[in-house]
Amino acid sequence: MKISKLLSLALYLLLSQNISYAQQKPTIQSYPKDAPKSVAFIGNSFFYFNNGIISNLGPMVAEGMKGAPLRQSMITISGSGFDWHDVDSYFRPNAIGKYSFDAQNNVVMNPTSQPLFDAAILMDCSQCPIHPQMKSVFTEYAKKHSDAVKRHGSVPVFFMSWAYKDKPDMTIPLADAYTAAGNENGVLVIPVGLAFAKSIASKPDLELYAPDKRHPSPAGTYLSAATTYATLFKQSPVGLKYNAGLSPEIALYLQQVAYDTVKEYQKR
Repeated sequence: MKISKLLSLALYLLLSQNISYAQQKPTIQSYPKDAPKSVAFIGNSFFYFNNGIISNLGPMVAEGMKGAPLRQSMITISGSGFDWHDVDSYFRPNAIGKYSFDAQNNVVMNPTSQPLFDAAILMDCSQCPIHPQMKSVFTEYAKKHSDAVKRHGSVPVFFMSWAYKDKPDMTIPLADAYTAAGNENGVLVIPVGLAFAKSIASKPDLELYAPDKRHPSPAGTYLSAATTYATLFKQSPVGLKYNAGLSPEIALYLQQVAYDTVKEYQKR
């Protein structure tokens, strides 16, 4: 094993053991309403790799919460940050979310007497929350976008992204930035970045990254969805049979990591 890989693994292990005191505590610890029936993912390619986070989250909800409706949309721009998105416009009438398709591919018109989305999950660019030139933009648009979502009767949620594979020291600053933004705006945070760190510390040979060391592998997307499921729906993903093509053992491992991370993050 190369020295750089050993150092990265040692840092991930240290981070995973010290998360409880290294990072700010979230003041919002659970989704404030009943389980959302419609969700928008607003962000970038971290959401849409591997056929999208929604292709994993949907089957998890269908299996774990039988009969619970869930309509999902991904509103993503490759390489984008918070300031690339006009979130207010995504809630305009008769536009995004106006209709969807059922299992038989029939067009279904969605109700217009309620918010287009119960929840809007927001993610900035992968390093913007901690980049010297961009972190003030993150803070500005975290407020601007969460306020816009609330004005439309929806619930904003922040998606804490993960460190680059070769820069594990991004983990805690990203976690701090998202937690601080969540606290300042009264917004729940999904601790996906912490789940990545925990998984890598325990099972470093399980590849969570695409070859570019930035985007998620299929296992990384699955872990993202499982962490979102545990946070947003207040349900344990542990034991779900849906595995996105991963082995049952790996899927179970990632489910447990996701659930443990959410519990640890919310109860500190």
